Amino acid sequence: MAEDGIKNIARNRRARHEYEVIDTFEAGIALIGPEVKSLRAGRANLGDAYGVVRGGECWLEKLHISPYEPATRDNADPQRSRRLLLHGREIRKIRSRVVEKGLTVVPLSLYFKHGLAKVELALVRGKRVRDKREDLKRRDAQRETARAMRNRGQNED
Repeated sequence: MAEDGIKNIARNRRARHEYEVIDTFEAGIALIGPEVKSLRAGRANLGDAYGVVRGGECWLEKLHISPYEPATRDNADPQRSRRLLLHGREIRKIRSRVVEKGLTVVPLSLYFKHGLAKVELALVRGKRVRDKREDLKRRDAQRETARAMRNRGQNED
């Protein structure tokens, strides 16, 4: 576990490549017992997950938490809808931005913070292929710059 009490469970690495992150939120997630044990074992997949606002509440859809084997009869559907625990003002902000600006809610990571399951949500906008290429070019340029600086420091010694 990290010094700040955070233990990572799963990350959605594809999200930052596919989408432009506009804003992020931290939300609690309502789980049942066997799901928590399965998360502690690191058995979750954020690949297809997304958030929706329904009836004044925020829900996480398609988050796959594998069934916990010892709890055979208490296991729920691995991809059931899970309620997100957010403040009312945050839910209203998310709903208005999704409706007005056409943004999407995507989970970036799932982790335990001081023993509580949390999910980092992001309001995102889809990237175009051109934007993805520009990101790759920028990353390559930064990598080359860092390599040149490192080599320069070694050559002076």
